[in-house]
Amino acid sequence: MVLSEFNSYLSLEKNYSKHTAKAYENDILEFRDFCNTKYDVACINNVDYSLIRFWIVSLSEKEIDNRSINRKISSLKSYYRFLQKIGLLDVNPLIKHKALKTSKKIEIPFSEQEMQNVLSVIEYTNDFEGVRDELLIHVLYATGMRRSELLHLKDSDVDFENMTIKVLGKRNKERYIPMLLESKHKFKSYFIKRLELKEIKDDDYLFLTQSGNKMYETLVYRLINKYFRVVSSKVKISPHILRHTFATHLLNKGADLNAVKELLGHSSLASTQVYTHNSIAELKKVHAKAHPRGNK
Repeated sequence: MVLSEFNSYLSLEKNYSKHTAKAYENDILEFRDFCNTKYDVACINNVDYSLIRFWIVSLSEKEIDNRSINRKISSLKSYYRFLQKIGLLDVNPLIKHKALKTSKKIEIPFSEQEMQNVLSVIEYTNDFEGVRDELLIHVLYATGMRRSELLHLKDSDVDFENMTIKVLGKRNKERYIPMLLESKHKFKSYFIKRLELKEIKDDDYLFLTQSGNKMYETLVYRLINKYFRVVSSKVKISPHILRHTFATHLLNKGADLNAVKELLGHSSLASTQVYTHNSIAELKKVHAKAHPRGNK
C-alpha cells in the first residue's frame, strides 16, 4: 500500500514519468526481496543501514557497476524520504550514505563527416519508412532532443509559422527549439507520406510505425544502428550519441554553453559541461594556430 502511494507521489507531485516511477518501484522491490530472502525481513520500512550495506556488497559481487548501484540506492533514499514525509519514519537510514565512486563516462560523438554521410550520402527509400527514418535522424541531430522526447512529439508541437518545435522534457518541463529550414522541408515530406498509410491508430503522435502505431524506443535504437553502421565504425551507436553530437558540434562552432544548456533542456550547467571535453580539442587547435607563440 505504501509503495503504491510512493509511486503516485512520484508521478503526481514530482512529475516523474511512468517509466521513471516504475524503475524506482522495481529497485525498492528488489531490495525488499533481498531482505526477505537473505535475512527473513519482510518489511523494509524501518531497516538498519547495515542491511542496505549488505545489499550494496551483494550487488557489487554480481559485478553490477557503481553507477547502477548508486541509482538503486537513490531510489531507496527517495522512498525513505517519502516515509518521513508521511510520518512513517523518523530517521532516514541512508542519511549519511555516500555514493560509490564512478568513472566519468566519455561518449565519443559522431564526426561532422559521419553526420554528412548519414544525412546526405545514404540513399533513403522514397516510401513512408524511408522518409520517416531520414526525418528521425535529422531531428535528433538538429535539435539534440532525447529519444523519449522525440517519441512523445505531437503534430501540434511542430510550428511552421514560428519555426519552432515544442518539446516536453523531464518532469513535464516544456521548451522550444528553433527549427531549421531543412527540417521544415523534411517534416512536410513526411506528413505527405504519412497520409498514405492505410490506418493511423495513434494519430496524436508525430512519429509512427508502418502500421500506424506510435513508434517505440527499441525501434528508434535499431534504426539509428541500421543507418550509422553504414557510415561509422564506432563501437557504441545509440540515439543518445546523436544528442551528444549535437551539443559537441555546437560548442565546437563557438556556441555559448548556457545556450546549449537551454536547447538540451538541462536543469543545471553541470549537466551540460560533460559535453565540453570534445570541444577542448577544437579550442586547442584554435589556440595553437592563433597564438603568436603557437608554432614555437
